[in-house]
Amino acid sequence: MYKLLLCCRYLRTRYIALASIISVTLGVATMIVVNSVMSGFTTEMRNRIHGILSDVIVESRGMDGFYDPDRHMQQIAEVAGDYIEGMTPTVIVPAMLNFEFRGHNIARQVNLIGIDERTQSQVSDFEEYLQHPENRKAMSFQLREGGYDTQDHQAGPEAQPRTQMETAGWEHRRNWAKWQTMQTSSYQTRWPVEKQVAQQQAAGTQASVTQSSGQLPIQPPPLLSSAEKTTASTISGPIDPFAAAAPQGPVFDPAKEQHPGLVLGFALGSIRDDTGTDKFLVLPGDDVKITVPTNGRPPTASSCDFTIVDFYESKMSEYDAHFVFVPIRKLQKLRGMYNESTGIGWVNSIQIKLKPGADGNEVREKLKKIFPHQLYNVVTWQDKQGPLLAAVQMEIVILNILLFMIIAVAGFGILATFLMIVVEKTRDIGILKSLGASRRGIMGIFLGYGLMLGAVGSGVGMALGLVFVDNLNRIADFVSWVTGQPVFDPSIYYFEKIPAIVDPLMIVWVVFGALAIAVLASVLPALRAAMLHPVEALRYE
Repeated sequence: MYKLLLCCRYLRTRYIALASIISVTLGVATMIVVNSVMSGFTTEMRNRIHGILSDVIVESRGMDGFYDPDRHMQQIAEVAGDYIEGMTPTVIVPAMLNFEFRGHNIARQVNLIGIDERTQSQVSDFEEYLQHPENRKAMSFQLREGGYDTQDHQAGPEAQPRTQMETAGWEHRRNWAKWQTMQTSSYQTRWPVEKQVAQQQAAGTQASVTQSSGQLPIQPPPLLSSAEKTTASTISGPIDPFAAAAPQGPVFDPAKEQHPGLVLGFALGSIRDDTGTDKFLVLPGDDVKITVPTNGRPPTASSCDFTIVDFYESKMSEYDAHFVFVPIRKLQKLRGMYNESTGIGWVNSIQIKLKPGADGNEVREKLKKIFPHQLYNVVTWQDKQGPLLAAVQMEIVILNILLFMIIAVAGFGILATFLMIVVEKTRDIGILKSLGASRRGIMGIFLGYGLMLGAVGSGVGMALGLVFVDNLNRIADFVSWVTGQPVFDPSIYYFEKIPAIVDPLMIVWVVFGALAIAVLASVLPALRAAMLHPVEALRYE
């Protein structure tokens, strides 16, 4: 009992112990906050990458792809059907995206992905990243009448409004078609005047030529034949485009019709200003042009117009700024990867979704036995993102080692404090021994004192760390307001808010480690106090 009483007395009366407690508190709180944030970042990043990539991917090693995906999926089902929940074929090729913004042509290099809208959602979280609620329920490459999100549905109600999306869809497309018609009508009105000026300029040119040659000027007739129009165009510019023959067959009406649908990566069609508001260059309902290399030898360029039907926003900037999704059959025909006579095409990869609990590595090894590695590459989603995941894991390990040194420094503070106490209380130790205290009892005093310091510091640090994690985003907003600089910029990171996940096991290990360091730091002073001889301790001045 006397050991506990002395420990409590030292803990209450010695202010030097407060420094040790604060050191342990800050170390424990820092480790909890940092580990929670890193765990949140890692988990969110892994979930988003896994939501984009399927569990297992069978892909061609060349851009030509492989023929007959249905036969390949049948082979996969025969080998690993018990593990598989869903499959879908895809075609992935580099492409060029072009669209107009305020009279300027904007070109972007993109990864064009042909998907099957019926089965894509079975293997990934593709639909969750779309901006129309109906597309999140059932994906369609048909333009919607309206109802697109006017706020980021992944960020919550505090997200910045996207007012431009209010008219997205057929309303925006009809307005655009109406504007195009007005422009064309205005051009038709201006053309006769411009044509007359051009003819007068041409006549003046002819007159100057004939006068210089001594011939009489020849005026062009008021009505030109087709041959004369061709001759005049070489002198005065293009002929009247509206004088051409009327096109044969039905005329495409953009106010009522759309081109093949396209889902555009969010960062390709928008920019974010300094206030965090998204400004759109294009909207669902606008037309874009896609140019891809064909599958021939040598490849040639093939272009096609598409209509944007939705945006894809995964919050992964490298994906949102490069991914464009189109119907797989349209892309196969555009690249020459479809056999019209057989109705069978080529694909680049097959995405496979596994059942819960299935081992992706086991399925990968099974599939490698039936698909030769010279032609096929069978990987899991972790293999595809192996370097990134390994780098993040290494960063977490190194960061924990560095942070644990903070608690180790606190341990050295406890060691120094206890050595001073032993020197200062030498006579008191001698008195205790003369009264019958054993060496084990003397050691118990200092070990118990160290344990109490570690327990108090760890407890306060754990509480402080949990409170900090719970109010992390509020604290970040306050610091941003004070400094005028954003602490967490969503345009750089993957998320709108700082993610944090508290792992109970992590807290146990941090608290246990802090207690262990505090007790270990008190072992040497406790041994020194226990080895003191009572007579020499009583004589100590």
